[in-house]
Amino acid sequence: MHKTILITGATDGIGLATARALVAAGHRVLVHGRSAAKLAAAEEALSTISSGGPVETYKADLSRAHDVTALAETIANRHSSLDVLINNAGVFKTAQPIGENGLDVRFMVNTIAPWLLTKKLMPLLNADARVINLSSAAQASVDPQALAGKNHIADDFSAYAQSKLALTIWSRELAQQLGDNGPAIIAVNPGSLLASKMVKEGFEVAGKDINIGVDILLKAALSEEFASASGKYFDNDSGRFAEPHPSAKDRKLCAEVMTAIETTASQLA
Repeated sequence: MHKTILITGATDGIGLATARALVAAGHRVLVHGRSAAKLAAAEEALSTISSGGPVETYKADLSRAHDVTALAETIANRHSSLDVLINNAGVFKTAQPIGENGLDVRFMVNTIAPWLLTKKLMPLLNADARVINLSSAAQASVDPQALAGKNHIADDFSAYAQSKLALTIWSRELAQQLGDNGPAIIAVNPGSLLASKMVKEGFEVAGKDINIGVDILLKAALSEEFASASGKYFDNDSGRFAEPHPSAKDRKLCAEVMTAIETTASQLA
């Protein structure tokens, strides 16, 4: 059965490659990006796939909460249900790390925006739906004050690693809150140092075959193997479900992270 799938950050890299595979399989793919020109190019490329599924494009800057909310509202106005949400959009390095809302852009785009988008789209996501959050092998214990915009982290890698663990933490926490009444929430490390723009910018290496990541995202989104994996973290470097960074087991820290995410998101929304 063909599904309706939203992929954020899908105008290049692993997002576009995953969109291409899903369109080729006949699924309806909702492509998000923040550049009108890149969205147009992606739509043109995807629409030429022989016997491919339909493609829709949505423009939004996920560093701005208003855009996140508007994106969710636009999708909800066009669709009564959503089968899969792939929160792929991410930032590693940026010339202006502090956004107009005072938050670190890495935390906003990598952690808070996917939380806000997921919550806003929840009415469209039934118990058979899935939310796939792109985590990373790069994880570090989170400073909740930095997540809330009260502390600033100078190092790009540290901010990115903290944002990805925070994303992984909320994936588990939301899955526990929803239980069997909501979609499966799954965090996935698609693979380290894949050939993406982010890897080239951050590590100055060409990277490994991006299809390593595409394949696991397709499995996470569609296969029975992941149907009962809500709250779990899949590490594609080891090819199995695994434990994230040890601080994800620190209940006090997790509670502080969730408070920071929920409070900040509610203030911005």
